[in-house]
Amino acid sequence: MRRRKCREKPPCGSSSDSLTRFPICWPTMSPKGCDRWSLMWILLFDAAALFSTEFKCAQGMQVMATGTQTVLRAEGESVTLGCRYTPSPLDAGELDIEWSVINPDTTQKDHMLISYTSGSTYVHGNAGFTKSLSFAANDPSAGDASLSMVLLTPAQSATYQCKVKKSPGVDMLKVSLVVMVKPSVPKCWLESEDRVGEVVSLRCKSEEGSGPLTYSWRRGSTGAVPETATQNSITGELTIGNHSQGTAGLYLCEANNAVGVERCRIILGLSKPPNRFAVIIGTTVGSLLLIFVLLVYIAIFSWKLRSRLHDEKEYSNEIREDAPPPRSRSVSRQTNWSSSCHLPVAYSPLAAVDVNGPADGSPNAAPTESREDARVRPPPVEYDSQYGYAV
Repeated sequence: MRRRKCREKPPCGSSSDSLTRFPICWPTMSPKGCDRWSLMWILLFDAAALFSTEFKCAQGMQVMATGTQTVLRAEGESVTLGCRYTPSPLDAGELDIEWSVINPDTTQKDHMLISYTSGSTYVHGNAGFTKSLSFAANDPSAGDASLSMVLLTPAQSATYQCKVKKSPGVDMLKVSLVVMVKPSVPKCWLESEDRVGEVVSLRCKSEEGSGPLTYSWRRGSTGAVPETATQNSITGELTIGNHSQGTAGLYLCEANNAVGVERCRIILGLSKPPNRFAVIIGTTVGSLLLIFVLLVYIAIFSWKLRSRLHDEKEYSNEIREDAPPPRSRSVSRQTNWSSSCHLPVAYSPLAAVDVNGPADGSPNAAPTESREDARVRPPPVEYDSQYGYAV
């Protein structure tokens, strides 16, 4: 059998009369030695390859991204969402470029931001959201449809779509933008006592920043934490066991996320534990002193109370001695026997006694008394044979 001659694929768009994309080997032997069915399959395959080549050569608009499909930026920074395009020679229509925000709800419309048509730029939607948007190139019709954004905010985190159309060609691409807040300067503090031989805990916390935030501790001098230390990258806690002179010193904590990092520092000291015996003695002496003070206070209070009661009692006795006796009244004999067992007694005042004697100066006059004695002396009690002495 004779050797076959192969013809290579010509370049796309050339004027060659090749019918296939792949090398086709035609037998040089006479038609008598050629299988008719094999020749038929070769012709069909060659026609299919020709259709595929012509379709590829007539492909239209191509849009390409100039960077990653997911872009991370910090709040307040700027970004350029790359979008370059290459039209086909068959694309002869009017150029139309559109940037829009993809709605997460597929049942809702997308929100158009900015467009370029017939040499003019148009801004759509809320001015507060679109005022920081513009095309990166002065002339987007030159093949660069990239979008420039400044002073980013977390509200601008979304999926953006670049669509370029030049009839009959049209193509598009999507870019995801994530705007994050940098972590604020964290705060470092000692959560436990820095005593020798005890477990020491250092904490680090950043009040602001988009998650996930991670924390990492390192030693200021060597860069590595002690072997007895363990740290939690989520809570920012560093635990050091068996604290000693070798674990004291400067420590740094870093709080970071995908767009930034901040640091704080703390100096871990070393203090000896207090003397337990001295603490016990001091506690005992203090307790006894407190008890003594309480007893003295109670004794003084009791003495004051007794003195006050004694003074009040003497004062009441003096009042009783100085009070004059009550006046006596004669008992009336006119009583009602059936109304009460205790019968009232009527008294009559005594006749005035002349303490200076009779006016005629007779020698048989009774001895004189002073008016004060006559007023103080009680009247004589009369005896009644039926009721007895008046009460």
